Amino acid sequence: MGYGNQPYIVFKHKNISREHLHIVSLRVDEQGRKINDSHEYDRSMSVLRELERKYDLHPSIKGEELTDKVELHRVNYREGNVKQQISSVVRLCLRNYKCSSYGELRTLLERFNVSVEERTGIVDGRNYAGMIYGALTDDGYGIGTPFKSSKIRKDVGYDTLQKYYGKSKATLKEGGALDRLRQIVRDAMSLRNTRDEFRQLLKADGINTIFRINPVGRIYDVTFIDHEAGIVANGSVLGKEFSTNVFNELYPAFQKEEQHTVEPDRERWHEQRRSAANSLSGIVDTLLDLADARAYEEQQRIRQRKRRQKRRML
Repeated sequence: MGYGNQPYIVFKHKNISREHLHIVSLRVDEQGRKINDSHEYDRSMSVLRELERKYDLHPSIKGEELTDKVELHRVNYREGNVKQQISSVVRLCLRNYKCSSYGELRTLLERFNVSVEERTGIVDGRNYAGMIYGALTDDGYGIGTPFKSSKIRKDVGYDTLQKYYGKSKATLKEGGALDRLRQIVRDAMSLRNTRDEFRQLLKADGINTIFRINPVGRIYDVTFIDHEAGIVANGSVLGKEFSTNVFNELYPAFQKEEQHTVEPDRERWHEQRRSAANSLSGIVDTLLDLADARAYEEQQRIRQRKRRQKRRML
């Protein structure tokens, strides 16, 4: 960067929870000449990415210097910095868990108060696909304004997630990958248990069970989250003996259960939200992307004009 022989100060910033370093140097060398700052941002980002690759560091994001948290925590809207909380949760989930479908990822993220929606459509004859992330309250309702995956980065976008699902699916098909989870679930399945007792047995082995239930109390989806193995698997992925029909026979709708499931009204809220969003998603998101592109192009034109004016002055 041209500052190697310059005097500098390194300052450790500790008065906020995120400790970090500032490096302050001089732009004028000992001969009184200004150090070249042409394309400084691009050059600094190139150095940064090289350091990240060399030392296996977590990628940094412009405007979001806080790297991913070491441990997964639920998003807390009241704490602020919601976008960073959500991006941290999403990245850590993708890094530490294997989900072979959008439904499984959605179920996982909801455990950490993050909503995710696929938005697809056709605009001007072209297919459009994107992801929308948002914060949830502890009881599962949306709070605040959701935002597009592009506001985080491509590594949580639609195309990247498709590759992630495929890679996860291939890994889970490897011999023995699901054996432990299948056996633990199989051992807990019993006519003598209630639905809640079944969940508690699995929870003791570090496995969350999420039943999705319709308004009349019938199970229409079951997903298991094995936190120890980092696996999220729908019952259909485990096999026919773990299908929703089997669980409906084991735990019929008339059983009185504690509300640890996805409640019907909450699920209807999700479905209504997704339905309304998908009907407009292609048009709205494409227009937003076009606006972003035009704003960027205009910004680039302004910068080019300023550079030309500066050269003429010199």
